[in-house]
Amino acid sequence: MSQTRHSIEQDPRWAAVVARDPRADGQFVYGVKTTGIYCRPSSLARLPKPQNVVFFDTEEQALAAGFRASKRVAADQTLVATQHATLVAAACRQIEQAERPPSLGELATHAGLSPFHFHRVFKAVTGLTPKGYATAQRSRRVRERLESADSVTAALYDAGFNSNSRFYESADRLLGMKPSDYRASGQNTEIRFAIGQCSLGAILVARSERGVCAILLGDDPNVLLEDLQQRFNQATLIGAEADFEHWVAKVVGFIEAPALGLDLPLDVRGTAFQERVWLALREIPPGSTASYAEIAQRIGAPKAFRAVAQACGANHLAVAIPCHRVVRSDGELSGYRWGVERKRQLLARENQP
Repeated sequence: MSQTRHSIEQDPRWAAVVARDPRADGQFVYGVKTTGIYCRPSSLARLPKPQNVVFFDTEEQALAAGFRASKRVAADQTLVATQHATLVAAACRQIEQAERPPSLGELATHAGLSPFHFHRVFKAVTGLTPKGYATAQRSRRVRERLESADSVTAALYDAGFNSNSRFYESADRLLGMKPSDYRASGQNTEIRFAIGQCSLGAILVARSERGVCAILLGDDPNVLLEDLQQRFNQATLIGAEADFEHWVAKVVGFIEAPALGLDLPLDVRGTAFQERVWLALREIPPGSTASYAEIAQRIGAPKAFRAVAQACGANHLAVAIPCHRVVRSDGELSGYRWGVERKRQLLARENQP
């Protein structure tokens, strides 16, 4: 970092700034002490005095030093983000329409990026790797086919599997149970649950073999149990087991003191879109909020904010998937599956020092 006018003028980077050389873009940025902004070498902004300039190797270093992006840099960043969102949306459609999951190389070639760069961009936009998105999409397709097909075999071929063995190897990961059990609405599946009380009212916690599959809040324990029964209407529900009470205690403890954190295995079951939304929700830090529109942007579907709201409403894992951290664009609280007042209390607790 240079300190004097003479040393700045002797720095070859200053010559690139004076020449507004676009070839130097990406090699460094320069900050202007008097304005607090940073620019790229090719910036057409008025040249600052050399003694007011400080060089940084990356934009991240400039931001860490307290400088903010110039309007041109910010506009470029917005343009890049929009381009990335468009490319990823096209890749998602390619995955959804393909009979078999496209390879990373195929997706990258279609997007015009290197496989490494495409993988990084796709994960940054959706929160999932291309393979993870393809798996979630295939899971949705399998569930749809199992509900309408004449047989499990017909369903697996309709969903794009070309052999029974490959399907059954991944069936538990895709469905959370055997395909025949899923087709029978969870028959032969055991769901253990317990109902307790917390400061927000009644709470029900349920767990499958894979992890916690439901956390429900409400005023009436019977209503919560009916909700669970409807969701797993053919499963064997096992309640009031003494060794399951600690699961409820962990969730209640997190509700009462969010700083404790909640580290539980989850059995998340949703469509590919819902799982993208729910993953984005889990990345919102405690004490922070995001709007439905912001979540839509993060998953690469900027116009799907209404669908994001619907995915939040379909969440069966209260607090573990923190849909209470999603608010309207003006910052006001909106609908919450378990009541706006509970949402208000959860956010207030997370913001307590």
